Amino acid sequence: MKKLSLLSAIFGLAFIGTASAADITLYYSPYCPHCHHARDFFVNKMVYEYPDLRIVQVNVMDQTNMPVFEKALAKCEYESGGVPVIVIGDKCFQGYADFMEQELRDAVEVDMSDSEKQIAAENKKALDADPDGFRAKHPERQNVVSEYKPGSDAMAPGEKKTDGGSPIYFYALLIVLVAILAVVLVKKDKKKK
Repeated sequence: MKKLSLLSAIFGLAFIGTASAADITLYYSPYCPHCHHARDFFVNKMVYEYPDLRIVQVNVMDQTNMPVFEKALAKCEYESGGVPVIVIGDKCFQGYADFMEQELRDAVEVDMSDSEKQIAAENKKALDADPDGFRAKHPERQNVVSEYKPGSDAMAPGEKKTDGGSPIYFYALLIVLVAILAVVLVKKDKKKK
């Protein structure tokens, strides 16, 4: 029974801190009124509510951005090239209206821990109570919004953010360590008998 508890604890630790808020990619046209409303929602609300959120904006009127936009349309299985197209993790949205705000928040929160969701709820409440004051206290949040340009430092649409290493390597290492621990525990148990 101790072995099972130990293995459960190791697996539990593996998942602490690995989930983060989903990144948002917004495909827009500077001439699209719905795109302006979506950008306003993300830049003036979402970045303040979710401290780990990162937003990449892709201007589809810039012809150099068309390949990434076409890739997003294919991923989302959209036949129309209408904008805005919003990609949050694996979820896609085409168009924007105020009634979508909670659905967009829900998509961001999919992989978040309960404590991260609680922080976002507290930030939303504070932002709703005093928008200008809350934004003034957190001016650095505007730095998480970047404009995509091929070959620039901005994160490519669909690219996962990492903290210096791939999660695949982390999980592979974790599996190896758990397997070694299991073998050691089984051998130890056989020696006792």
